[in-house]
Amino acid sequence: MADAVASVHGLTKRFSGQEKAALDKISMDIEPGKMTGLVGPDGAGKTTLIRILAGLIDPDAGEATVFGRAATATDRSMIGYMPQRFGLYEDLSVIENLRLYADLRGLPPADRQASFDRLLDFTDLKRFTDRLAGKLSGGMKQKLGLACAMVRAPKLLLLDEPSVGVDPLSRRELWQMVKDLAGDGIGVLWSTAYLDEAEKCDTVTLLSEGKGLYAGPPQALTDKICNRVLRLAVPSEGRRVILQRALDDPAIIDGTVQGDALRLMLKANTAPPTPQSLGLKSGSLFETVQPRFEDAFIDLLGGGPSGTSQLAEHYRKIAATDAPAIVADGLSRRFGDFTAADLVSFSVPRGQIFGLLGPNGAGKSTTFKMLCGLLTPSEGRGSVAGFDLHSAKADARQSLGYMAQKFSLYGDLSVRQNLNFFAGAYGLKNGDAREAIERSIEIFHLHRYLKENASTMPLGFKQRLALACAVLHQPPVLFLDEPTSGVDPIVRREFWTHINGLVEKGVTVLVTTHFMDEAEYCDRATLIYRARQIATGTPDELKALAGKADAKMEDAFIALIKASNLQREAA
Repeated sequence: MADAVASVHGLTKRFSGQEKAALDKISMDIEPGKMTGLVGPDGAGKTTLIRILAGLIDPDAGEATVFGRAATATDRSMIGYMPQRFGLYEDLSVIENLRLYADLRGLPPADRQASFDRLLDFTDLKRFTDRLAGKLSGGMKQKLGLACAMVRAPKLLLLDEPSVGVDPLSRRELWQMVKDLAGDGIGVLWSTAYLDEAEKCDTVTLLSEGKGLYAGPPQALTDKICNRVLRLAVPSEGRRVILQRALDDPAIIDGTVQGDALRLMLKANTAPPTPQSLGLKSGSLFETVQPRFEDAFIDLLGGGPSGTSQLAEHYRKIAATDAPAIVADGLSRRFGDFTAADLVSFSVPRGQIFGLLGPNGAGKSTTFKMLCGLLTPSEGRGSVAGFDLHSAKADARQSLGYMAQKFSLYGDLSVRQNLNFFAGAYGLKNGDAREAIERSIEIFHLHRYLKENASTMPLGFKQRLALACAVLHQPPVLFLDEPTSGVDPIVRREFWTHINGLVEKGVTVLVTTHFMDEAEYCDRATLIYRARQIATGTPDELKALAGKADAKMEDAFIALIKASNLQREAA
């Protein structure tokens, strides 16, 4: 093994007021020229570990060394650190951010232009040097954050979830950039919520509640669940119900939708249920498939949630109707001479999930906000639950629950105060409000945070609170804008258990997501690119259109984007 550029041994850190240690006797090494993955559920201690290695906080016990010295005493100019929330100055331009970080990192003036040119070429941001950082898409912000971390070539690169909120195309580009840097001999620590990224690392450390559960090559952990991952073909019209039954079966500890089938993981040393016991016709068969690192991650943490959603069980049944629940008819939105959304049209029947997919900055959130009544369209019309967004905007808003892309609750209010406020905003009073709030506290496990400010909670619980507030009034339509961005796979499965259960109650869901495996849950989806729709259909139809019928949804997404680019160039 090459000499590690950074190491932690027996590392322990406890914050005042917390019952458990944020880190409890953690050990790991980061080798030069290697990608070291850092994964774990929300609140596992990943950010704390990275901040200790960056020399920002001291451990309580154990040691953290960087280049052979204590992390707090090492040469900081040799470390590149990219925090979870960009660390950019949004009112400064791209080039001004680079100049500021050059000042902070002590880069000599004579070396700056060469460094800026190299980084702008590397990140493909040369065309945007004068654009304010706050006006960049999520993917471009992450690339600029990486450039700022690299402004003085480091020997250790610490990346705290660099791909959160980034579309699949930008995520692959970002990964390849960092992989190339590791090839130059830089030691990289890559913290991530995306398990397909962790799977590609040379080694990975898995944390949970501050403890180290695994450290080593990803494949060695994946091999432990060989022959326990199964595929079961299921007709699309019954897929959600069959998945619920499977996840409620004690032999199944995890399950997701994948194309025209379910992907299920068996409990160790357990025989699978029969397909007929799940409600399928005779002749249906389980097929053993290759496990993924994400499967091993879920298994190590004890499995995912059950299939029954408490939220759905207590939700009212939405009355059946032939009228579509959501209609977008030629929606367009312009900001000056910039068109953010151009003639977007679709309709969503009651009790279906419709996905808005696309790269960062494509126009998804603009379309979303027009249908929520938060933005007035420049052209076109829309309706929600039968209410026209132009003539009956207030009624339309009361008929939907909205969960924003960024945490949009009141961070300076406690969790209970947020619940009280949104109950009132949605017209719930007295006993109805109290009942809805107490039910949400129970379903989303919010008891221990009730008196805490919402801004101080772990991300997974922030997202739970945001969903809880959106469904307090049990609306017939839900708008979910990247509801699982940045949360770990177990919380993502919990959210989709609730969403699938609500849809079976007749709720209609409009969702945006950058997790392409989540797009498999959609009944239909539209792919928006450069403000226009370039493809619409079921997940399987989109794969076929991309010529990727047997591939992952992410591969189809990227193929459709590239095909659109070729068509534009030809035109």
